Amino acid sequence: MPASKQAVTVSYFYDVTRNSYRIISVDGAKVIINSTITPNMTFTKTSQKFGQWADSRANTVFGLGFSSEQQLTKFAEKFQEVKEAAKIAKDKTQEKIETSSNHSQASSVNGTDDEKASHAGPADTHLKSENDKLKIALTQSAANVKKWEIELQTLRESNARLTTALQESAASVEQWRRQFSICRDENDRLRTKIDELEEQCSEINREKEKNTQLKRRIEELEAELREKETELKDLRKQSEIIPQLMSECEYVSEKLEAAERDNQNLEDKVRSLKTDIEESKYRQRHLKVELKSFLEVLDGKIDDLHDFRRGLSKLGTDN
Repeated sequence: MPASKQAVTVSYFYDVTRNSYRIISVDGAKVIINSTITPNMTFTKTSQKFGQWADSRANTVFGLGFSSEQQLTKFAEKFQEVKEAAKIAKDKTQEKIETSSNHSQASSVNGTDDEKASHAGPADTHLKSENDKLKIALTQSAANVKKWEIELQTLRESNARLTTALQESAASVEQWRRQFSICRDENDRLRTKIDELEEQCSEINREKEKNTQLKRRIEELEAELREKETELKDLRKQSEIIPQLMSECEYVSEKLEAAERDNQNLEDKVRSLKTDIEESKYRQRHLKVELKSFLEVLDGKIDDLHDFRRGLSKLGTDN
């Protein structure tokens, strides 16, 4: 898991008292990395800008991200250099311990010969004291070795458990990723369907506008029809009032017939327009039913997506 959300300084440190090398990083008052470098460590580049190494003593795998591949390469080279220096320091420490042990044995033998020659002297007393100190140091060193072996075994077992948990977590994350990919594809498909329905809604709006125009045209035709009917009534009145004007009556009759034909044509047009309006209303109702059904499916998918996001949040919290 990330130890820092911002860039921090990572330094190599030489511990004089323990004759060892460390990698240390501090973020304010928080120690992020405190890893002792050993000759057996290996720095691995997992990507162009990320590398990691395992510290068996701390039972931790440390990882570092860099802003460029050059910085990663520079850090890896420095890691190798410090690892060689740690190996040399370890060899020198081992040689020093062996030399001190040999010196202690020589001092002990010399002290015994001197006791045989002359019972004691200042130099012999000093050598005996040094010998006792070295024996105590060796005893403590053996006890520490056993203690470290027990701690190492414990750390190995803990590392094995952590590795198993990490593998299980990785498998779970991969499963969530697959589910997220499926949901994302489904979401894209639904978005495409929404775009298609929006286009259909635009067509519905255009049909509504066309229906409005047809209604206005029908109103105009009805107004013309009323005018024609009024005119027809007037003509009929004139034909009744002036029966003696036969010629005018014939003219009026012809005009009346023409008006009736126009009226019939207008009625045919009105019926045709009403039929078009009924068909447009039917298509509009059908589109509304499809849109309502799709919105219900979309609400269900959105609820599933919310449940999936809550599952992801819960998994992130557990990790």
